Amino acid sequence: MRAFYYDNSSLDQRELHDSGKEVSQDYLAQIGVLYWRLEGENAMERLNGIAQERSYKNRDEIVVSPQAMGDIYETKVKTFFDEHLHEDEEIRYILDGSGFFDVRSRDDEWIRIRVEKGDMLVLPAGIYHRFTTDTNNYIKAMRLFKDDPVWTPINRPLADDNTYRQAYVQSMAAH
Repeated sequence: MRAFYYDNSSLDQRELHDSGKEVSQDYLAQIGVLYWRLEGENAMERLNGIAQERSYKNRDEIVVSPQAMGDIYETKVKTFFDEHLHEDEEIRYILDGSGFFDVRSRDDEWIRIRVEKGDMLVLPAGIYHRFTTDTNNYIKAMRLFKDDPVWTPINRPLADDNTYRQAYVQSMAAH
């Protein structure tokens, strides 16, 4: 995992967009973004431990690539890149490939988080974010859920008054 401020250039969303300004894992934790590096022979054991500690009861796998998705790939990648939030945590463990999660900083700037095989990322409920593959156009991820698998995005600005958004903003003001 590597995090940095997004450069806001007009390049394709799958390009690196590295502004050259790094973001620390500590800062990500301050805005509620959690990260683990899980690799090696005990990776699944560690994943299962985290899942148990955090009450993740369900999981599935998703492959985002032209081969897996066919003609809808480009449309789906653009949809995933729409700024949105969820009313529950977004938990992803990268099984293969690579991509980017962008999250909003305290100052409403985009932070780009590059993830690859072995990275596990948890985005808190209520944080504005978006996702895209990188120029390799391939990522395979395990999605973990506290309850039944649900992926319901609420796009900005419609989500500004959402209860989970307000709770997130309030929790950030307290820090």
